[in-house]
Amino acid sequence: MSAVIADQHTDNSQPRIPAADHHRDVNGGWLRPAVFGAVDGLVSNFALMTGVVGGAAEPSTVVLTGLAGLAAGAFSMAVGEYTSVASQRELVEAELEAERIELRRNPQGELAELAQLYVAKGVDPELAMEVARQLSADPDTLLAVHAREELGVDPEDLPSPLVAAVSSFGCFALGALLPVLPYLLGATMLWPAALLAMLGLFGCGAAVARVTARTWWFSGLRQLSLGAAAAAVTFLLGRLIGGAIG
Repeated sequence: MSAVIADQHTDNSQPRIPAADHHRDVNGGWLRPAVFGAVDGLVSNFALMTGVVGGAAEPSTVVLTGLAGLAAGAFSMAVGEYTSVASQRELVEAELEAERIELRRNPQGELAELAQLYVAKGVDPELAMEVARQLSADPDTLLAVHAREELGVDPEDLPSPLVAAVSSFGCFALGALLPVLPYLLGATMLWPAALLAMLGLFGCGAAVARVTARTWWFSGLRQLSLGAAAAAVTFLLGRLIGGAIG
């Protein structure tokens, strides 16, 4: 019994590792690109529509402009994101293939290189060599370790161009739809679209606060102010240009 109590005391005295990481997700995960895609669509399309309204366009023209801006922006975002991610993935895959060939051609040199990486991080040279030797027993594991240490990528977690394109299209279209929605429901003036757009901007800013150190109201007001400023400037430009060519 005393041995059991002693074991329990020893276990309880050890520092406990938290079940979940207590740090913020500094990369933002899926939330960051989703929110910023929606903000991009909301700000750009709302500004576009306010510019047209500033030029004294008819409500039907405003709706057409908003829908055209939604479609053009969403497709542009999707194509750009697909090309960007595909190019990045192809570059990483080419580097991985080069590393795979080098591991076959010069296994001892790559073993020493891996050990040296751990030595540079403060690991004892003998222990670093032993760790590198054990990791080298599995070719897939060895490639993954070299990729993470030298390239900073995970071969099993490369981004998908299709997923990036579809998500960018959807998020941009969702944001761009907000200022158009009141017109589609029968509004003939700008203020309902402006109100909905302002609420959307504040909501997106508040959502961004989940991956920052700012409070939700500060992030919301900041995004609202920036979006409103962009719309106001575009409205004035539309008014000036519309008056000049009218």
